[in-house]
Amino acid sequence: MVRSLDRVIRPKSIAVFGGKEARRVIEQCDKMGYQGEIWPVHPKLDEIYGRRCYRSVADLPAAPDASFVGVNRQLTIDIIRDLAARGAGGAVCYASGFREAINELADGDDLQKALVEAAGDMPIIGPNCYGLINALDGALLWPDQHGMARVERGVAILTQSSNIACNISMQTRGLPLGYILTAGNQAQTGLSDLACAVLEDPRVTAVGMHIEGFDSIPALERLAARARELKKPVIALKVGKSEAARQATVSHTASLAGNDTVSSAVLARLGIGRVNTLPELVETLKLLHVHGPLKSHDISSMSCSGGEASLMADAGVGRKIVYRALREEQRQPLRESLGEMVTIANPLDYHTFVWGNAEKQTAAFTAMMKGDYALNLLVLDFPRLDRCDPTDWVTTCNAVIAASKATGALAGIVASLGENMPEQFAESLMRDGVVPFSGIEEALAAAEIAAGIGEAWARPAPAPLVAASFEDGELVTLSEAEAKAELAGFGVRVPEGRTCTTAEEAAAAAEAIGYPVVLKGLGVAHKTEAGAVKLNLASSESVLDAARLMAPIAAGFLVEKMVARPVAELIVGAMRDPVAGPVLTIGAGGILVELLEDAAVLTLPTTREAISDAIGGLKTKKLLEGYRGAPKGDIEALTDTVASAANYVVSKASMLEELDINPVMVLPDGQGVVAADALIRRRRR
Repeated sequence: MVRSLDRVIRPKSIAVFGGKEARRVIEQCDKMGYQGEIWPVHPKLDEIYGRRCYRSVADLPAAPDASFVGVNRQLTIDIIRDLAARGAGGAVCYASGFREAINELADGDDLQKALVEAAGDMPIIGPNCYGLINALDGALLWPDQHGMARVERGVAILTQSSNIACNISMQTRGLPLGYILTAGNQAQTGLSDLACAVLEDPRVTAVGMHIEGFDSIPALERLAARARELKKPVIALKVGKSEAARQATVSHTASLAGNDTVSSAVLARLGIGRVNTLPELVETLKLLHVHGPLKSHDISSMSCSGGEASLMADAGVGRKIVYRALREEQRQPLRESLGEMVTIANPLDYHTFVWGNAEKQTAAFTAMMKGDYALNLLVLDFPRLDRCDPTDWVTTCNAVIAASKATGALAGIVASLGENMPEQFAESLMRDGVVPFSGIEEALAAAEIAAGIGEAWARPAPAPLVAASFEDGELVTLSEAEAKAELAGFGVRVPEGRTCTTAEEAAAAAEAIGYPVVLKGLGVAHKTEAGAVKLNLASSESVLDAARLMAPIAAGFLVEKMVARPVAELIVGAMRDPVAGPVLTIGAGGILVELLEDAAVLTLPTTREAISDAIGGLKTKKLLEGYRGAPKGDIEALTDTVASAANYVVSKASMLEELDINPVMVLPDGQGVVAADALIRRRRR
């Protein structure tokens, strides 16, 4: 068990090992006014920047809280071993040439294992990383320049990439950065563990993570749970195509449930907001720093230009945000302050009639903010400060601040061009509780993500993801009849049917079941393409003829009662994600499965509410609701079927490789749902 990270991220003493990188660590600590002890360790020098040099870990006056180890990879292991034995608080391992270089250095993996073994229960960060910046205490284990300054409270950003961390530190968007931490190879301590540690600092308001690959699902779950408890939101920029995903080749499910889709489902389940770009990361953290999650997706927008109002309206298309209509009690105050020529609406173009008039602007903005919106935005691009006078823009800002304070509503000012939000104005607005957004798209993304976190936190905390260990054994594919029998045992409705070995037996089975029937050849992976499916057979002769034709490619026959014409055909599938475990997929099925790419992923275990939400988000929902006068589908029975399939997957989690129920025939309301075909691949015990 690794010890707490508190000492290494909030150190009262720092030891530095190495040459120029170690000197830079001391430089950066001095520049930021670090008040703790700094102990350089060097085999030859007597002092560095006026500080006495020590020859080894043993010579240090005490066990350091944090150490920056900037030496070669072999010596790094020796120093880490000595620090652990001395009782040090933890260390940053700067050196590269470990597991990240395994293709170039054959001993990279072995050295990384040796490094972790040398550390024991002492926390180490890296290797192959820059380390950390704590701008709250001025403590840096960081061998380079950066753009951060001391702050009293702020957000924490964590990344595996040291260069990404450098770039973020240089932002001029007004975001107060309390911590930046890099994790490098995550040999021992992962991003989620680091995030949990900084989350406990009462001065940290929110956490942003740049994730190349999930380090540990249980650690991520612990982070999400603690964030909910502390009311400190976490967001993630998740990149990368796969964490060693195994692509199944037999079913449609694998193509629908891509790794990136699974990542989104995991983050959504945990209440961790997902951003798509670094600007979105920064702008969303601003909103979360000032206010936290939003109570709804309802927002208002104001601008003094119809063009800006149109930009805001168009940017909302395809997002969950809602420009909710104005309430009646808002209209008259807006009319009185803005005049007869202004169209009272949301988004609101308030024209320039009140430009520069603090009293009328404050009255109009106050009326708008009384609409109980989760966020009230005003578009305002600041002029160039080297060529223009910003007085009227300051007047508008003051009116927004006054209206926000008078109503208690959350306000944000949005520069349509990111560079038109000067840092000094951004910082000033944040001090007054107004969110300064750089970019329209980024502002709306931030609102959507913050509202999503609010929704997630309003629901009960999720159960832990299914984490059954995967059994070894031969991979087998069940016959369609065997697959349906297993699913039927969990409540999935399947057609009445019988398996047969000869054409004559198939004809006799059809007579017993009753016409019309469907005949399928067993042992054929893609039956439709191979001609191993015949539908609507209405006589024993037709069954006999069909069976004889497919006999050369079939290992037997399945005769089933023909399912009535459905309202819609869906697919319900499952696959094993290498990180998230078994996941369920629901989407448009039949022959349209890949063509429409209409699917949702459910992490497991799931709930009826989550299943209903997934069904409601499909394009196919229009068919289920009765498209153009067609009958409505039995959505309740569909929900039951998906829940039954989910229960099957959870119960077979240790052995199931793939499940494909396609098509799931959704009959008219009240008539139920039937699984017309099924594929199961699992390990044989």
